Amino acid sequence: MAAQGPSPALFFDTLGAYQRTEALRTAIELDLFTAIATGQRTATAIAETCKASPRGVRILADYLTILGFLQKHNDQYELTPDSAVFLDRKSPAYLGGVTSFMLTPEILDSFHKLTPAVRRGGTAISDEGTVSHDNPIWVAFARAMGPMMQMPAKLLTDLVGGDRQQPLRVLDVAAGHGLFGIAVAQQYPQAQITAIDWANVLAVATENAQRVGVANRHSLRPGSAFDIDWGGPYDVVLLTNFFHHFDVPMCKQLAKKARTALAPGGRAITLEFIPDANRVTPPSTATFALTMLATTAHGDAYTFKEYDEIFAHAGFSRSEFHALPPTTQQAVVSYA
Repeated sequence: MAAQGPSPALFFDTLGAYQRTEALRTAIELDLFTAIATGQRTATAIAETCKASPRGVRILADYLTILGFLQKHNDQYELTPDSAVFLDRKSPAYLGGVTSFMLTPEILDSFHKLTPAVRRGGTAISDEGTVSHDNPIWVAFARAMGPMMQMPAKLLTDLVGGDRQQPLRVLDVAAGHGLFGIAVAQQYPQAQITAIDWANVLAVATENAQRVGVANRHSLRPGSAFDIDWGGPYDVVLLTNFFHHFDVPMCKQLAKKARTALAPGGRAITLEFIPDANRVTPPSTATFALTMLATTAHGDAYTFKEYDEIFAHAGFSRSEFHALPPTTQQAVVSYA
């Protein structure tokens, strides 16, 4: 068999990828997946529920079938198992709200200006990008990304260790939605959680803590993690999706503050996108570096070797790497 020659397929697939984004966003805005979940199967029935054109729904649903979000049999549409879990608005794992953060004008604009970002080595939307002082985008993040963090939060809680019936002092740095500290509070009934973030972001964390009944064990320290006193000592410091916004010297500052805040025998637990040493695998993790290039001045997706060096420089005795399948993130547990 002759070898297959060069193909432009990847070029055109990538150039037209925005069409996939807009098709998915449109389906979410129309609640198309929820309509199908409630029993609407034909384009006409779906269109009536979604208050849309049957022709428009048919073309959109066919496109989503091609992408793999739907299945089609005899002109009737069904959800795939993944779509049933993540795109039906009535599902507890619904992710449709994530679009309100990931497709915000500020995020999209940062990628529209990727060429100047590559030239300068950091975001071209402003001097600091999304990590500017008290940026309101993190309120949108806290409200939108919570459902996406449910599984990582549970997996991270499994790394806390110790007797779950004993008192536990936990610091949740850059807490955002607060779900990581809250997950610990749910599994450790004697845990006291302290959350650090901007005050308007912590309001979302407080709502989440109240909703699951742990607000009496969830206290706040509003302000910049770089500027305020972290207090302590703590048994566990959670550093979730924070380091990647900064350069290595800034990460070392944060790790040093974590080490100072920990009691003897304590541990820092870091959740991040941690690519292999080659920085291109696993793909779903390694591609996050481009997001940091587009949206931050100095952020990156750091390897475990780099995190090991960051925490060793801060005085931690050792660090362990933990994969967190099926998520696209990984964890580092560093021991004081």
